[in-house]
Amino acid sequence: MNGIDDDGFELPPQPLRDDGEPRRIGFELEFSGINLTQTVETVQRIMQADVTQQTEAEVELTSAEFGVFNIEIDWSYLKSKAAIESGPNEDRTWVELLSRVAPLLVPIEVVCPPIPVTRLNELLPMVDALRDAGAVGTEESFISAYGVHVNVELPNLKPETIGAYMRAYALLQWWLVDKHKIDIARRISPYIDLYSTAYLRQVLSHPDADMDQIFDDYLEHNPSRNRGLDLLPLLATIDEDRVRRVVDDPRIKARPAFHYRLPDCRIEHHDWSLQVPYDSWLVVEKLAEMPQAIAELSAEFLSAERQRPLLDISRTDWVEFIDQWLTDHALV
Repeated sequence: MNGIDDDGFELPPQPLRDDGEPRRIGFELEFSGINLTQTVETVQRIMQADVTQQTEAEVELTSAEFGVFNIEIDWSYLKSKAAIESGPNEDRTWVELLSRVAPLLVPIEVVCPPIPVTRLNELLPMVDALRDAGAVGTEESFISAYGVHVNVELPNLKPETIGAYMRAYALLQWWLVDKHKIDIARRISPYIDLYSTAYLRQVLSHPDADMDQIFDDYLEHNPSRNRGLDLLPLLATIDEDRVRRVVDDPRIKARPAFHYRLPDCRIEHHDWSLQVPYDSWLVVEKLAEMPQAIAELSAEFLSAERQRPLLDISRTDWVEFIDQWLTDHALV
């Protein structure tokens, strides 16, 4: 299999699932600047999709080629109100008013179906068309905090595979924030909280963690979906009851994928595309395939020399160290 698709998306080191099928990536884009109707018309036209379900706040588009695109005003109250009042005899005035006001306060969200990693380039015309229609992302205002979520299907659900990705991400977490210049509005928002240093240490100290320990450690330290890398959908796929006993949040949707919530959405910039958030994740993919490097970097992170009494490990120093290491090993 070629290492690059037709439009420059570099394939991960493991592009296939264990069953031989291409792994899939799903994107969720948050933006403002255009309303729900404009967004639906744009996605429908570019992706050649049909409206299969609709309320004032949510529209489902079905593409024969790729599956279901969900487009919604990302406001749970409006969505529930619209669903309740969707009957033909209901008074639509209140919902229609909320629909007009909502784009000023909350983003439109386009949730793409999982696309084979070999065909991600086929989403690029949709992003270009949304930009041309007037979509704007994270930089729209100080309170926007809009992002792109990347749902990355795993090659398999073995604990050693999950653990390798988690250790790679733990080593890269601070670097990802700094290197990719995550907007201040999103850094201070509660939506992409970083893993605590205590959790990073726990992950890096247990390279042979079994599934029980992966569950126990994650749910103890991260009982929330608001993390830069959210594992709850993945863990819910493996044991949903165990997750919901700790985090009873209806927004958690089980899927065999990491929910990478960290990247900004800079859709208004002509030099930005979905390849930008994808490439940031790709560094995690590459490091996850280097077990000896992970062991050495983990030892460095955990070393007594890097621990400072009272102040803990220096994030700035670690980012500088890992940036040089990635450069030296041609991972960036």
